[in-house]
Amino acid sequence: MAIVVKRVYEAASRTDGVRVLVDRLWPRGLTKEKAAVKFWLRDLAPSNELRRWFHANPEAWRIFRKRYLKELATEAGSAAFEKLHHLAEGKRPLTLLYASRNQVRNNAIVLKQLLEGMPKPPSSVGKTAAGRGLMRKAQRQ
Repeated sequence: MAIVVKRVYEAASRTDGVRVLVDRLWPRGLTKEKAAVKFWLRDLAPSNELRRWFHANPEAWRIFRKRYLKELATEAGSAAFEKLHHLAEGKRPLTLLYASRNQVRNNAIVLKQLLEGMPKPPSSVGKTAAGRGLMRKAQRQ
């Protein structure tokens, strides 16, 4: 499973495979044809409140990541992550698309880490939890 993180404004290439937009809002000034997005999983994006908070506090990456993982533990987030996990299991490469200017710290990076099995996913969120529905457990915490 090859997973790539790419800014949605970059040109699509043949090596991208399945292109999935993981933002809640459609990128400004970009047509659907030019974006070449196969799937748009809005429920994988951070909430508007969290997104605005992180934009105002970019140095608080660890806090953002923790709050974002809690949001992914909701029912909608869990279902969307399951879809993404299913796409990642395919033979084609998977490209996670985001619009943020911050290319090092954004929600697509967190999703890639989850799919690749980050060292210790907090609150049972991760690749192994996707199929068993354990992501809901984190919601109670």
